[in-house]
Amino acid sequence: MELDHLVVGAATLEEGVAWCDRVLGVTPQPGGKHALMGTHNRLVSISGPNHPRCYLEIIAIDPAAPPPGRPRWFDLDQPALRERLALGPGLIHWVARVPNLDAALAYWRGEGVDAGEAVDASRGALRWRIALREDGRRLRREALPVLIQWDEAHPTDTLPDQGVHLLGFETRDGLKARLATPLGEVELGVIG
Repeated sequence: MELDHLVVGAATLEEGVAWCDRVLGVTPQPGGKHALMGTHNRLVSISGPNHPRCYLEIIAIDPAAPPPGRPRWFDLDQPALRERLALGPGLIHWVARVPNLDAALAYWRGEGVDAGEAVDASRGALRWRIALREDGRRLRREALPVLIQWDEAHPTDTLPDQGVHLLGFETRDGLKARLATPLGEVELGVIG
C-alpha cells in the first residue's frame, strides 16, 4: 500500500482553486468530472523521492451534475462536513494505491474492517477501481485510507511539476501532511 493522493474538500471547485493559489502558491491543473459521484476536481502533483506518483486532489460537488443516486465519497454529503467546508477548503482524507484491490479488501475484511466494495470508475483516459462504502463515509475518519487500484495510466503521468512536493505524511494523531511549495513549507491537518 502506497500513498496515492491527498484529498482537499471544498464547497465549490472555485473556492478550492483559490485556496490552492493562496496556500500552496500554485494554480491546480484541470481534472475532470466524476459522473459516478456527481463531483469534479482539480489536481496538483506532489510527487517527490519518498512519494512518487502522488498528487493532491481538490474535490467538490459538481452543481451541474445530476444527483448520483448514492452518497458521495469522502463524506461530501454529510451535513457536518458540508458546514465545515462552507468555512473554507481543507484536507479531508487520503487515498492509498494497492496493486490488487480485491486482495486488499479481502485482507481488511479478515481484520474486521469494512472498506466497502470495489467499483469501476473512469474520467477521460483514466481508469481505476476504488473501494466505496454504501454510506459514502470516510473509513474511520482519517485513520484509514480509501483504497484504489489504477489501470495503466495515472494522473501524475501528465501533471506538470509545479514545485509542490510532499515532505512528510502521518496518520497517528490525525491526518497531517507537510509540503514544500513555492511559498515555503506548509503543514496541512485534517478538517471536519
